[in-house]
Amino acid sequence: MVAVAVVGVWFALVVGAVQVGEAVVGRHRASAAADLAAVAAAGQLGGGVAHACARARWVVERMGGRLVECLVEGWEVEVRVSGGSTVFGAPSARARAGPAER
Repeated sequence: MVAVAVVGVWFALVVGAVQVGEAVVGRHRASAAADLAAVAAAGQLGGGVAHACARARWVVERMGGRLVECLVEGWEVEVRVSGGSTVFGAPSARARAGPAER
């Protein structure tokens, strides 16, 4: 009887650890998608704001996320990305990119 209880506790711990790991990986994926989308959009600003944000959306969608917001101010682009849902909710991330010098 004690052995069954111990196995049950270990099983619960493993399931919890897997769910936390899934949330961490989701957050890292959302962060990477936001970073790459911001850089891609900043590189396309010469074609206009709509073109730059379309490129950001393209990058995020290819990485399995969703572009929530794309803001352009001057030559800087800020994007907000949402990832796939996990047990702890949908991870999101923000990133900003622009020229190295003003």
